[in-house]
Amino acid sequence: MSAYRDGDKVVVMVPSRLSKAEEEQWIATILERLEERERRRRPSDADLQSRARELSRRYLDGRADPVSVRWVANQRTRWGSCTPDDGTIRLSTRLRGMPGWVVDYVLVHELAHLLIPGHGADFWELVGNYPKADRARGYLEGVAAAAHLPLEADAPDDETADDGVHGDDFPHEVAG
Repeated sequence: MSAYRDGDKVVVMVPSRLSKAEEEQWIATILERLEERERRRRPSDADLQSRARELSRRYLDGRADPVSVRWVANQRTRWGSCTPDDGTIRLSTRLRGMPGWVVDYVLVHELAHLLIPGHGADFWELVGNYPKADRARGYLEGVAAAAHLPLEADAPDDETADDGVHGDDFPHEVAG
C-alpha cells in the first residue's frame, strides 16, 4: 500500500484482494498518515518560532531569542535572512518539504546571526554546534546546483565565501 501526490490529487494504491470496507479503512489511514507527514514537513510560522526557540536553547545556550520567525515567498536566492536589530528571521518557502534537519540548520544559522552579524570564525563556531551543519550545507548546495542557482561552495573561515544559506547575488540581509 502506498500513496503519493500527483498535482492536486492523491493517488492511493491498495491490493485488489481487500474488501470494500477494508479498502476504505486503509485509504482513510493512509490519507491520515500522509496529511500528518506533510504537516510535519510544512510547519506554520508558530511552529517555526517554537522550533527556533528550542534550537537556540539546545545549540546556542538560549542566547538567541527571535522576536518573530516566519515563512516568506520573496527569497529566490536565499534560504533565510535575519535582521538582528528587530530580531526577525525569515525562511524561504522553498525550504518547505525539505528534511527537518535542513530547516533546523537554516534556523540555527539565522539564530547565530542574532548574536553575530558577520560570517567570521566566531559565527561558524556557533553554527558548528548544530551537529548536522555540514551535511545540511551540502544538501542545500546540491539543491541549488540542481536548480542552477548562483551558489558557490563556502569555507567557514573565509568571510567572503558564500555560506550556502544566503545566496551570492545580493548582500546578506543583516541590519545592525
